[in-house]
Amino acid sequence: MNFPSSSAVPLGSPLYEQIKQAMLSALAHGEWKQGEAIPPEKVLAERFGVSIGTLRKAIDELAAENILVRHQGRGTYVAVHTRNSHFFKFFRIVRQDGKKSYPTTELLRFRRVRAAGLAREKLALDAGSYVFEFSNVLSLNGDVVMVDEVSLPERLFPGMTERHLRERPSTLYSLYQDMFGVNVIATDERLRTCLASETHAPWLGVQEGQALLQIRRVAYSYHRLPVEWRVSHVNTEAYEYLGQEYTGGT
Repeated sequence: MNFPSSSAVPLGSPLYEQIKQAMLSALAHGEWKQGEAIPPEKVLAERFGVSIGTLRKAIDELAAENILVRHQGRGTYVAVHTRNSHFFKFFRIVRQDGKKSYPTTELLRFRRVRAAGLAREKLALDAGSYVFEFSNVLSLNGDVVMVDEVSLPERLFPGMTERHLRERPSTLYSLYQDMFGVNVIATDERLRTCLASETHAPWLGVQEGQALLQIRRVAYSYHRLPVEWRVSHVNTEAYEYLGQEYTGGT
């Protein structure tokens, strides 16, 4: 079996899981790009030296994770993250009446610095690595609601500029995807409460010491590669965090 070396999985893992990791390696190396069809099942089964059934189980898992998508009669394609589905999968702040809306964003600051502290830890960077740090204020329905402070590893976003952020036509994750080939497919979020700091209070238009929601997020690409560390502070007077929505079933 010709598996990429980066597809290593724990000893004793099912064969389909090894195939899944091998396919993720191919995706991570840009062998198949978003919107493109992957090779036919017979070709892939021969490549990896497995049965069609084993291959299909691997593809089933990747489809369930919205990494691949099957089109009846046409084949299997690398998923394209459209604006609506991709944005609201990861943006979970809504008005307390349940209304979802796209935020308007104001870039407050942008800089290139050496990664330190939590950013270096969360992004799994070596000492001395550089990151791009920037801060955005987000408004919903005309209300200033949250501040995002974002760190990105320079090695994954070479040449990023303030202009890229100010002039991006769509979401941040679309920018990552379209300009730098970095696909966000999953996030890990941790929520806690905090008090508005001297820095955040004027940005959010609240009193220093007011209670805020803090969201700490690591965004991942293929193989759980961390690509973004983000800390958000949210004014919850009229807005709230929406967890996983119920979509039916048992």
